[in-house]
Amino acid sequence: MATPIRTCKISHVLLHVSDIERSVKFYTDILGFKESDRNQLGMVFLRNGTDHHTFGLVPGPAHATLAPKDKYLTFHHMALEVNSIDDLFKARDFLTQHGIEFVFEGRRGAGCNVSLEFRDPDGYMIELTCEMEQIGWNESARPPSMHRPAKTLEEAVANQV
Repeated sequence: MATPIRTCKISHVLLHVSDIERSVKFYTDILGFKESDRNQLGMVFLRNGTDHHTFGLVPGPAHATLAPKDKYLTFHHMALEVNSIDDLFKARDFLTQHGIEFVFEGRRGAGCNVSLEFRDPDGYMIELTCEMEQIGWNESARPPSMHRPAKTLEEAVANQV
């Protein structure tokens, strides 16, 4: 059976890091990313275009000081962009038919993107996503009060950003 999932780009990648501020400085000062946002978990969202984030940093435990520490400083997840929420509904049906269990579906927060999250056969987190917030001329992200979290795709459709 052919898959109905058609991704159009890698949306974003997140890494666990040992020192958030050191990593933010490296990725902004050395690699030229711009900071878009931070959340209540200490995650920092970076961009290299107009998408709210193309790269993110997730704090590892305080005692993890240098990579690679396979328990703490690891790949967090990769997000693959699809064209629409309708594509997410089709993907959800297809993945469910193939016994894939979801870790999350809906909308979380920063970036206001709608997504399905699940694990690949080795346990790596994969996110299918769409409707990523775009950072415009004022270079300002939506405030957290406008994120509109949702716990299902249906709720994300009913409670648009």
